[in-house]
Amino acid sequence: MTSTPSNLDPAIAARLKRSPDGLVPAIAQQYDTGEVLMLGWMDDEALHRTLTTGRCTYWSRSRGEYWVKGDTSGHVQHVKSVALDCDADTVLVKVDQVGAACHTGARTCFDADVLPLGK
Repeated sequence: MTSTPSNLDPAIAARLKRSPDGLVPAIAQQYDTGEVLMLGWMDDEALHRTLTTGRCTYWSRSRGEYWVKGDTSGHVQHVKSVALDCDADTVLVKVDQVGAACHTGARTCFDADVLPLGK
């Protein structure tokens, strides 16, 4: 669970519906093509940083720390817009992705394991 105090606008914070661990899923989408790139997790502070820096900041559930996409890989996400879904429990971040979005080096996290559809 995250416990970092946040500077997120209280009006936005009041609208968010978080998981029990204080997180909301954040979908990163290429702004001009609509390509779904990845899913990460944000708490209030990660969302605040994303809104104010123009770079996607996520909360790593495995490492228990914030990470800014591209700080180590160079594969930066430049934020174009941020929206909440109708239930305010998911964030959509439209970005201009530089390089791969997936930690595997793939363009998206959804290319490699396409499941077969039954008939």
